[in-house]
Amino acid sequence: MKIALVSPYDFSYPGGVTVHISNLERYFTKWGHEVKILAPCSSPINNPRVIQIGHPVSVPSGGSIARITLSLTLNPRVRTILDKENFDVVHIHEPLTPMLPYSVLRLSRALNVGTFHACHQKAGLYGITRLILKHWFGRLHGRIAVSQPALEYVSKYFPGEYVVIPNGVDVQQFNPGTTKVTSNGNKTILFVGRLEKRKGLDYLLGAYQQIKLKSPGTKLVIVGPGSLLRQKYDRLVKDRQLSDVTFAGFVPNEELPRYYAAADVFCAPATGEESFGMVLLEAMAMGKPVVASAIKGYSQLINSGVDGLLVPPKNETALAQAIISLLEDPVLCQNIALRGRIKAEGYAWENIAGRVMDYYNLLLAKYTSNKRNRV
Repeated sequence: MKIALVSPYDFSYPGGVTVHISNLERYFTKWGHEVKILAPCSSPINNPRVIQIGHPVSVPSGGSIARITLSLTLNPRVRTILDKENFDVVHIHEPLTPMLPYSVLRLSRALNVGTFHACHQKAGLYGITRLILKHWFGRLHGRIAVSQPALEYVSKYFPGEYVVIPNGVDVQQFNPGTTKVTSNGNKTILFVGRLEKRKGLDYLLGAYQQIKLKSPGTKLVIVGPGSLLRQKYDRLVKDRQLSDVTFAGFVPNEELPRYYAAADVFCAPATGEESFGMVLLEAMAMGKPVVASAIKGYSQLINSGVDGLLVPPKNETALAQAIISLLEDPVLCQNIALRGRIKAEGYAWENIAGRVMDYYNLLLAKYTSNKRNRV
């Protein structure tokens, strides 16, 4: 089968959607399919299966920054690629995001599949341009949502038939046997995520101030890119006289497991705008207990008190108490970590890619049958 995986986002920049696409490509190729990734790229990609289309620019989106191409002249290059490759399946991630998905949907004559990843609190682009986007939505033969919250969000504006196929995790890369980064022996709390307001780092720093009073020999490691808020967080650390806080900055995906391995507790204090929580899965796969905010995207993954702990979002005291309860109770910590690892194994990328491939085959059977009936 010839498959195109289309990313609207900069494939040179880390993100959940690009990780998702990379893992689908890895398994589809392993199973003998011919796969190409179509994406804007800000720098060269060391993967011969990635075809660069357009140059990304940074655009505010849902409390984050989306690095997408806004070029209006993509059609000739897209047409050339589609005509040359003659794909059987064109799988577009976030298919209603400008501009590359629009161009691909306009010109594709293959089976078009869309995966919807986002879950926003406000309508955003969907609410403003729903009537225009309805045309592109109608060109999709199959629709996937990565979670129930993602499905609820998109179907509010674009009702239709969807299947839920979640994100996955590389359980070979993220495994409890990984070598740790250098550690001084202190109890370590880990945060992984872009330094954006919606990720809730402000509240973790507030909780950490309370944790240090109870457990002085604790440190906080913050992993993730971001420059606009970094100065603010540096000031918070300084003003609150917080010791043992390390900003590790951007860490390549292949190095991330070593940071998880050194953690005693993983914390995801996001305030919203999360449809799933891939970092939660990574921590769980590493056998680390997770404390997360009880937002929709996290609540559908974590069974609080069983394979993680959920606390009300923006509640520093509740966050601190949950983290302290794990740091002070090794048995609770171990039990939650073990059940988390078991759950994460069910989300192995091989299983997820298999479900996507099964969906392709189901759609292709219907698509081929419909084409024969029209002849």
